Amino acid sequence: MKKLSILALGLVFACNSTQKTVSEPAQTAKVADPVPYAETITQDDLKEHLYTYASDEFEGRETGQPGQKKAVEYLKAHYESLGIPAAKADGNYFQEVPLEVSNVPEGSISINNTVFELGENVVSFSSAEGNYENVVYVGYGIEEGDYSDYKDVDVTGKLVLIKAGEPVDGDGNYIISGSAEKSVWSNMSEGMGKKAELAQSKGAKGILYYDSQNYPRYKGYFGFMKTNNSGRMQLAGDHAETILIILDEKSAKAIYSDIENENATKTIPTSIALNIASANDKVSSENVVAILKGTEKPDEYVIISSHLDHIGVTADGQINNGADDDGSGSVALLEIAQAFKKAADAGNGPKRSIVFLHVTGEEKGLLGSQYYTDVDPIFPLDQTVVDLNIDMIGRIDPNYKGARNYLYLIGSDKLSTELHNLSEEVNKKYTNIEFDYTYNDENDPNRFYYRSDHYNFAKNNIPIIFYFNGTHADYHRPGDTPDKINYDLLENRTRLIFYTAWEIANKDKRLVVDKAPATEE
Repeated sequence: MKKLSILALGLVFACNSTQKTVSEPAQTAKVADPVPYAETITQDDLKEHLYTYASDEFEGRETGQPGQKKAVEYLKAHYESLGIPAAKADGNYFQEVPLEVSNVPEGSISINNTVFELGENVVSFSSAEGNYENVVYVGYGIEEGDYSDYKDVDVTGKLVLIKAGEPVDGDGNYIISGSAEKSVWSNMSEGMGKKAELAQSKGAKGILYYDSQNYPRYKGYFGFMKTNNSGRMQLAGDHAETILIILDEKSAKAIYSDIENENATKTIPTSIALNIASANDKVSSENVVAILKGTEKPDEYVIISSHLDHIGVTADGQINNGADDDGSGSVALLEIAQAFKKAADAGNGPKRSIVFLHVTGEEKGLLGSQYYTDVDPIFPLDQTVVDLNIDMIGRIDPNYKGARNYLYLIGSDKLSTELHNLSEEVNKKYTNIEFDYTYNDENDPNRFYYRSDHYNFAKNNIPIIFYFNGTHADYHRPGDTPDKINYDLLENRTRLIFYTAWEIANKDKRLVVDKAPATEE
């Protein structure tokens, strides 16, 4: 699911004034009114774009497929028509993002000469080969504060056996939290990854992960991928060298029969042979990136982002048009770009540079934004002031209890108090949208803060705002079509983002980062 990008604020910004003498007071700064430019963002224009961008012709814009190629050409043509140049120095609007799909692996593992077939008692989503004569059991595989399952043990180059969950004390309280509340180490969607990352940082060659409660879900997902011949997409060359194999009760107890009751770290003499093979298919895809250079601070960058891809065509031939997800964010970004260009043409261009970033592979795991931040930032991250991320802003959450003129905001206060206050002030001045911060709560189980492209910027200490209208019955379904978009809301929300970007771009000083970046726990 996607998120929304930039809130908008329009305030005064100073034009250049000529300094006459050192002692003479500065002239009063000219005020540029952003409203005329925001008003060029209209329902009609948004609708015209979206009925093309989310049409059947674009075939659901699946990453690397022909429909996605049509989408990037559409975006490029728009920037060319506006006269907004490509961000890359060579004049190419496309930032190639090399991807590959790891095919569903096949094979088995042998534990003390007993064979366990992949997809039955063991599951893995990548290749794993090698022979081992022992396994280091590290209980829950947790290290936090004064607690560590890795105390006085060296797992470098070894297989480690870890079980799901976390330890409790004699009173039944969880040791990590110190209360009756479980910590993130017990969370199905995050606990395994967190434990695997820790084991890898300790030098482990591979992880054997036992989770009896959730194993049927992993097995079901593996079966679905195999039936549909769909592997996991990732950045090319981004291979985790660490092995990860998920075990059911039978295979786990074949290694250590007391795994349910014993938590103490120990080395277990066990003969294990891993025979799981997989191959990767290359995928061609690209981000689309344009830039409007700043007039006074061209080397500071305000990024406005949305993802250009969707999930394509179903097995029975139905097209997932993705009008809301994230056609709404894509066309909003086009209209925001047009508004900024009209301001620049009138002599009121932004002080800072505005980067219009359409990323690919969001639906495959935030891959386009990951490539931009982690592999090939076109502009330095330490000169990037903010990322305003737009993902699904054209519909109404049927579960929302308030008025229809609302928007979920996520992340505005995570790194910069100033950004949060600025977005609130902009909204009050120009758009009067009801901001809902439900999904901004760190304890919200949806964890949306970590699930859209803004997170790849936030993890690099760059302030973000994620705008989002919530999910609906047509989310990731063929029913997400342009006729169901609320174009009046899309217009107002898009203007909000423009105003916010305008204010940030024209501030005398860049946003203050006064909080440490949150990490996915």
